[in-house]
Amino acid sequence: MGVTGFISGKLRFRGKIVIISIALSFLVMIVSVSVSSGFRKEIRDALSSATGDIRLVPSDLDWLSGSSPIGAGPAYLPYIDSIAGVREVSPVVYRAGIVRNGDVVHGVLFKGTEHFQAPDSVSLAVSIPSRLAAILSVGPGDWLQTYFVGERVRVRKFRIVSLYDDIAEADDRLVVYGRLGDIQRVNGWDSTKVSAFEILLDREFRSESAMKMISREAGAAALLYASEDDESVVSVSSEDENPQLFDWLSLIDFNVFFILGLMTVVAGFNMISGLLILLFENISTIGILKTLGMTDRAIARVFLRSSSSLVLKGMLAGNILAFLFCAVQSSTHFITLDPANYFISYVPVHLEIMKILAADAAAYLLIMLLLLLPSMFISRVDPARTVRMG
Repeated sequence: MGVTGFISGKLRFRGKIVIISIALSFLVMIVSVSVSSGFRKEIRDALSSATGDIRLVPSDLDWLSGSSPIGAGPAYLPYIDSIAGVREVSPVVYRAGIVRNGDVVHGVLFKGTEHFQAPDSVSLAVSIPSRLAAILSVGPGDWLQTYFVGERVRVRKFRIVSLYDDIAEADDRLVVYGRLGDIQRVNGWDSTKVSAFEILLDREFRSESAMKMISREAGAAALLYASEDDESVVSVSSEDENPQLFDWLSLIDFNVFFILGLMTVVAGFNMISGLLILLFENISTIGILKTLGMTDRAIARVFLRSSSSLVLKGMLAGNILAFLFCAVQSSTHFITLDPANYFISYVPVHLEIMKILAADAAAYLLIMLLLLLPSMFISRVDPARTVRMG
């Protein structure tokens, strides 16, 4: 152990309030980062499962009506499947419909997908959103009478097998899931016709910039490698279809950066006041060290080293408390939210270790830079006066 380490080990802050303040600051910072990551993960996963990360849809604006099918095996599909970041390309069939139960009538969008799971013994099985179930006063096992309007009105009765919660749902956007083949038959199509293709991306490619890039690549591939028999399609990312959700996520990220900066400054100024107290309490020690020939820079390192130890202790305590909070919230969801305002019924948390370590490192460095200000006080200490006063 060097002289600097030995002397700093003998210095002690008397008040515990500084440690508590630093711990609370790091607690708020880590929880803020985890909640921001949680919202981003939950909303993106919900959008990915509902509409895919990218969709290839017909250029016809009325394609949801079932009047503009595209081929289920276009020539460009293998090229899109080979794009870096693309995990899966799935065909889907859409059809707008009207559901009714008694006097209650509501518009919905049916979606047929290969991933829909239902017992083989149940024909025309569907899964409906919880909000629609509440509107119609129906549940699993009930029938869902549906009207499809076209050249003539078609009536179908679907069996509800399950309910699901969609954090991105709204009263004008209620999606009913069913088997791909069932919705194809509703549209009067065979297995060679679908409404669109949904592209799922690997998790690390779900950022806004990556989705836009892959969306452009998929659109270019669909244009360049399409055969003469393939229908024209356009590529649309989930960000393009849900700009309000991504704008809301960007606002959350901005608030998190503001909180990180604010908490770092608060912790830094608390440390400045604590270091000033330590300097005043040890002013005679500073004078003695100067008398013994120690330079101002070396003395500053003594006090900064002692302060650094305190910051690290507070940071460790804050991180432990934040991890405990995130673990409890993740398993119990004891803090709830209004889904009408926040798109989800609870506060989501997601620990991204690299982001947390980056926040810790940035906050620690900024605090230590702020502590250089009070260390300048050392150069103003007159050893002759302080030793005589001591």
